[in-house]
Amino acid sequence: MKTTLFALFLLASLSVFSQRPVLAKNVFLITTDGFRWQEVFNGADTALIHNLKFVKDTALMQDLYGASTPELRRQKLMPFFWNVIAKKGQLIGNRNYENKVNVSNFYKISYPGYNEMLTGYPDPKLIPNTPRFNENINILEYLNTQPEYSGKVVAFSSWNIFPYILNKNRNDLEINSGYEAIREEDSTDVYINQVQADIKQKTHCRYDQLTFLSAKEYIETNHPRVVMLGLGETDEFAHQGKYDQYLEQANNVDKMIAELWYYVQTDPFYKDNTSFIITTDHGRGKKPTSWYAHNLFVKGSGDIWQAMLGPGIAPLGEIKTAEQIYLKQTAATIAILLGEKFTSNHSVAKAIHLQSTQPAVTKTVDSVTTEAIVLQK
Repeated sequence: MKTTLFALFLLASLSVFSQRPVLAKNVFLITTDGFRWQEVFNGADTALIHNLKFVKDTALMQDLYGASTPELRRQKLMPFFWNVIAKKGQLIGNRNYENKVNVSNFYKISYPGYNEMLTGYPDPKLIPNTPRFNENINILEYLNTQPEYSGKVVAFSSWNIFPYILNKNRNDLEINSGYEAIREEDSTDVYINQVQADIKQKTHCRYDQLTFLSAKEYIETNHPRVVMLGLGETDEFAHQGKYDQYLEQANNVDKMIAELWYYVQTDPFYKDNTSFIITTDHGRGKKPTSWYAHNLFVKGSGDIWQAMLGPGIAPLGEIKTAEQIYLKQTAATIAILLGEKFTSNHSVAKAIHLQSTQPAVTKTVDSVTTEAIVLQK
């Protein structure tokens, strides 16, 4: 009788335990501001790449990013996305297959978009793109209050409004935004600060390459557990109507993410236990006459995308099934990847449903998989 009960207990344990997702120890959230789903999944837009209004050298752009099919064009534009993430992670939001990712906020501009992404709450109040401290608690500051992640959460951004979105005034998050000098811990930090200081015409958006180098230097030195890297120049070039430089910057972003992924996969602290979530804060106009604009009146401004890679992310590649996902699900998804539950001073949207990349239980004895074996590992 005892043997039978023990066997039933083990089988019941297997049923529950095998449903637990494989967790990440670390999560990197990477954003590239206002980058359209059209370029992610179709590559360079054939209606724009030959348009002299938006491209200075159409022949050169054709050589760099043009091709006969969307699959070839996207491969040329974003090789890391389509050589690595498409094989080992997930790419969500190809509306050609009715696979949709959308913002839920009404305004479809940056501050409301990042608020939705980081808080899980599409605030109905208008929060303009101005230095105004956010009242909503975000996933980064929540994790920073948890013992396991305290002092191990950091945000680097090109846009200088992020200290307000993340409400630096309310918490002790490590945040570096715009042309803010970075904390000098070695000679590389000194050089980065010197380069930043020497830039004559500083805008509200730092060069993405400087943001990336600052973040990577900090990551290598301090090994934070949760990282946000917010890049901004795709949006800057789009607003200027420079489709050629918008594409160039998208290609640069792909290279930066590839470099960061290579680093984490070759650093023992991060290797095989770090997940990337990559997305954007809003879409842009879907027509050749409106591609550079975005707001609540421009169709396509709420259409976005998401890419995910790492532990807890099933290697499903490009998702081609009809479904609807929202930007507001990002915050809870970060939490669930880390085995946490995000609670806040507002409602929080549920996480994206994640399929485990491998079974939680792997060893079988006499045709019965035992939880005890797993717990000993």
